[in-house]
Amino acid sequence: MKAARWYNARDIRVEEVEEPKVEKGKVKIKVEWAGICGTDLHEYAAGPIFIPVKDPHPLSGDKAPVILGHEFCGRVVEVGEGVTKVKVGDPVVVEPILRCGKCPACLKGKYNLCEQLGFHGLSGGGGGFSEYTVVDEYMVHKMPEGLSFEQGALVEPAAVALHAVRMSKLKPGDKAAVFGTGPIGLLVIEALKAAGAAEIYAVEVSKERLQKAKELGATAVINPREEDPVQKLHELTGGGVDVAFEVTGVPAVLQQAIDSTSFEGETVIVSIWEKEAGIQPNNIVLKERNVKGIIAYRDIFPAVMELMKRGYFPAEKLVTKRIKLEEIVTEGFETLMNEKDQVKILVKP
Repeated sequence: MKAARWYNARDIRVEEVEEPKVEKGKVKIKVEWAGICGTDLHEYAAGPIFIPVKDPHPLSGDKAPVILGHEFCGRVVEVGEGVTKVKVGDPVVVEPILRCGKCPACLKGKYNLCEQLGFHGLSGGGGGFSEYTVVDEYMVHKMPEGLSFEQGALVEPAAVALHAVRMSKLKPGDKAAVFGTGPIGLLVIEALKAAGAAEIYAVEVSKERLQKAKELGATAVINPREEDPVQKLHELTGGGVDVAFEVTGVPAVLQQAIDSTSFEGETVIVSIWEKEAGIQPNNIVLKERNVKGIIAYRDIFPAVMELMKRGYFPAEKLVTKRIKLEEIVTEGFETLMNEKDQVKILVKP
């Protein structure tokens, strides 16, 4: 079968690999759609970040080259011995977290904080940028009736956004700012709407993405190339937002997000970072602000799909391009590097 494998930064190859076989407790899936994630883009531009290179990942046993793709859905074509959660023919989405099940975080049910955290499609073991993939039974969630496969490919990134909002201190009626309106930032706007935020402000340098934020219901948009986002947010909100979400991974933006909040405000860091970011701690201390990070998600995929059934996280507004696996580098990764009007690109293996 064909699959897209990461060899190094700027070196992803579509090539023939052996089709995976089902084992006990495993599920084989024919991939229908897979999305290119911001993390995939980081790996392409400046990796490795999550991808194991020198030593095999402790849970997958693999190291580079590895098959990419962790935002995907498909149809079950075969199940291993003992599998009861799904059957052949079921449409499913995959929650791609690899966890050990034994560390303190896993034992408390916080498997996204596993000491050996990995992801199917980043850490080895296969991935969604392939015709077929095999995953553990615990990773699969049956899709509800009426949900399209294109919508299914958005469940994983939408889960990141909904987890970020759930983990924040945001309450219905609160004011929020989203710094960065790439795919995850736009999904955070959707999650904030679902959570009952009264005012949602989008901060972004791309005019095309600001327009998309407006379409999705942002109260107002701010271009930091044209005005000071911190000053503008304090003006618009009468003292700062209750919660700011940092979704850029740009060092200077982190301080802006913190400064945009009110006293006792909160900043949630959603980005994965390629380098360090400097902040002034007094800006946190003197206002008794909080800063917290989130990684991935836990126990949230069913809730995301229920919200999708109600019209949240709409694929028709978020998917801007659909490509074949053979085009993944030129029409996928390179396009995302160069065209800021792109939101979510889906790949059809």
